[in-house]
Amino acid sequence: MLTIAALARSGEVGVETIRYYQRRGLLETPARTGGGGSGGIRRYGAEDVRRLRFIRAAQGAGFTLEQIAELLALDSTEDRERARELAEERLVDLDEKIAQLETARAALRRLAGACAATQTGACPIIASFERGLDPSP
Repeated sequence: MLTIAALARSGEVGVETIRYYQRRGLLETPARTGGGGSGGIRRYGAEDVRRLRFIRAAQGAGFTLEQIAELLALDSTEDRERARELAEERLVDLDEKIAQLETARAALRRLAGACAATQTGACPIIASFERGLDPSP
């Protein structure tokens, strides 16, 4: 059995993150043990560690907390179709983000090249951002 601090360490998050997940309904809030009333300590088990790692992995894949809550609910069902739909929706979002990042990378490469090619005057990178211009071609 783990304390909240030990649970947080096992998931590489802070204690406040655990509490936030509890408020959002993603993690259970166990009853206090020993000491009676509010003086007891909450203890977490292996299922809590598994669930926390699930949440962190899903966040790493870019799922929102709302989507993670749905995935957690699907964990106890056989609704693979909905889980697949959520994953496909996430893939579309990732593809869009990748396209945006590739555009930004190309623009920064172009600006860095222009900066290296000029030795006088305003730096093209800084000038572009100061004018509020989109650095993309």
